[in-house]
Amino acid sequence: MSDAETMTETAPETAPRAETAALSLRAIERQYVQGDSTLEILRGVNFDVFPGQSVALMAPSGTGKSTLLHVAGLLEHPDSGEVFVRGTATAELPDQERTRIRRTQIGFVYQFHHLLPEFSALENVMMPQMIRGLGKGEAAKRAGELLGYLGLGERLTHRPSELSGGEQQRVAIARAVANAPAVLLADEPTGNLDPKTSDHVFETLTQLVRASGFAAVVATHNMDLAARMDRRVTLRDGQVVELD
Repeated sequence: MSDAETMTETAPETAPRAETAALSLRAIERQYVQGDSTLEILRGVNFDVFPGQSVALMAPSGTGKSTLLHVAGLLEHPDSGEVFVRGTATAELPDQERTRIRRTQIGFVYQFHHLLPEFSALENVMMPQMIRGLGKGEAAKRAGELLGYLGLGERLTHRPSELSGGEQQRVAIARAVANAPAVLLADEPTGNLDPKTSDHVFETLTQLVRASGFAAVVATHNMDLAARMDRRVTLRDGQVVELD
């Protein structure tokens, strides 16, 4: 039985408008209480991202970009509303099932690569596959193919400290997509890189989106990079708004 079939049996509810969406947010509300005040971060967010589509999330700091990514990535529960991953409703699922969907259907890339320093590039990319249950040999084969596609075929045995910043981030991207997720969520993935390296990493990421067909949401302040993505959105008054 496939992962999709398993998820459908577990949570058969689907979103009428999200049957073909990789990620769909419906009426998402998220608030934080600070002392006597309540901060309304997300106010009825509706947002769809489709397979093979790259979306740049552009908004000033403090407007809720990270909160949106955390809710979309099932790292946080919304106060109300629903998050659909490949049409499967997730808000009311038990934590164990949310964790399984997050592990198999969602990839994350952060501003800092968060690679395991004691393991090689190949081993870092093998890790999520083996946690999912893939055998060591098959995980190594797929990890090697991914890293080769990202231009790191000669760096497989190098540890993170032996790699440049751009190489480390490409390993992080390979690790994030190793389990063939439906959605990739990236929070300022090139924020720590110089412009030339940033451009190279970004081009690698967009090529991978087109080749693999997953959906990507990338929070970035880089206007030039955002202009090369399929869509650009921002957060305005707690809602996702298309920029063009």
